[in-house]
Amino acid sequence: MAVVVRGGATGFAQEIEAGGTDTGASPYDLLLAALGACTSMTVSMYARRKQWPLEGVTVRLRHARIHAQDCAECETGEGMLDRIEREIGLTGPLDAEQRGRLLEIANRCPVHRTLVSEIDIRTRLV
Repeated sequence: MAVVVRGGATGFAQEIEAGGTDTGASPYDLLLAALGACTSMTVSMYARRKQWPLEGVTVRLRHARIHAQDCAECETGEGMLDRIEREIGLTGPLDAEQRGRLLEIANRCPVHRTLVSEIDIRTRLV
């Protein structure tokens, strides 16, 4: 099941579709929704600053566990790893250069940066 996030280019409100069984979103659905919303908002904010004719953003995301050996570009060579597939749809009369730049900006959203960085989670009972 995919998580789909849609946002307009004029604000920060996002429409999120997650949880295909009408029982609510799973923890991974929520993680993907966070990445999708951050991606959409970051791309839209950049386009507004540049006064580019972006009308809307749709981000479709999927999470899977894959064998590391099936990922040629991954550093990990053994075991399983997580893969997030993210497809970004941009609406509006953007030229190829603008579309390319917005794709670069998508990879700079704060949630994306967190997910690809080393994360130190410290847990304690209270």
